[in-house]
Amino acid sequence: MDDLTSSRRRLLVGALAGGVGAAAAGCLGTDSDGDAGDGDGAELRISLSRVDGSLRDRYVHSRDDPPEEWDEAALDAALADESYATQHRKPFFASPDDPAYVLRDGTYYRLGSVVVDEVVETCPVLRLFEVDDEGSGSDDGGESPVDGGEEGDLPQADQRAVHIAHFVARSRGDAGGYPVGLVERGGYAYRAEAARAESALLADGGPDRVMYKDSTYRVEIERERFHEAVYRPIAETVAESPERMEGILRATFVGPSVAPDDLSAESRRIVEEADMEEYAETHPYSDAYVELLRAIDARPFIDGNVRKDAGVRGVEEEMLRYGDDYYERYLRILDEEDN
Repeated sequence: MDDLTSSRRRLLVGALAGGVGAAAAGCLGTDSDGDAGDGDGAELRISLSRVDGSLRDRYVHSRDDPPEEWDEAALDAALADESYATQHRKPFFASPDDPAYVLRDGTYYRLGSVVVDEVVETCPVLRLFEVDDEGSGSDDGGESPVDGGEEGDLPQADQRAVHIAHFVARSRGDAGGYPVGLVERGGYAYRAEAARAESALLADGGPDRVMYKDSTYRVEIERERFHEAVYRPIAETVAESPERMEGILRATFVGPSVAPDDLSAESRRIVEEADMEEYAETHPYSDAYVELLRAIDARPFIDGNVRKDAGVRGVEEEMLRYGDDYYERYLRILDEEDN
């Protein structure tokens, strides 16, 4: 149950990307005296984004149309219960919190993998240093740099390597950092054998300088040892009908289910406003707003001192079911200084 709970609730740090149109605080809700709440506490904004189609449309892939990042050989082997292994990367990028599903011949399978071994590999790592970096060992001599961009002469494998390695070179001395999901050991690791065979930078007598985005970099290649996991792909039958699969996905990804008839007319009007744009009230919230927050299991937000007492940060996102429709719901707390 912990896995399901963690998959349902995700905390997004910072403001909701793109933002949503602002709405007047308390424009629909009423308090016990029939007036909109006009307190001076934290403002709570809710927005709802309708999910088109079924959950199967969103989470299940056809065997004939798998995502590009999946290892199709691993998929075939898992479905046929044959021996197969991938190294370093999970074959379907699936985890207990974020499972992958596939449909083949009317049967639904949950995909995953288990670690079955560890191997040690030696891979070349490309690091780039600006030619005027202190301590880089560069000077004004040397050959002319090759163009490392998309329009340059380097093979595609090297273009990708230069693109990723330049993030680190650019970030030295800069607080901006670099994408850790792409960068390895301060550069780019040539893990694929095909990429190593194609590379011009790795070849004997290869270029020692590259030009990228108007900067000239010195090329440094080091061969380093990596300890890598070996994964065995798994496909487990979970459903034989669309209805059963929809129920599984609902239990996995959807939080509260709310029946419109269980809400008051004012609470339903708040839902309509949040669906169209965004709805907001300032604490203390109206009875209708509190009723809705309880119905969608957002009780910690009812507290006016929610940041301190409930540990709420940034924007909270969750999927819910309202009537027969699914929604992504976003709750955002804004203090007085944020408005």
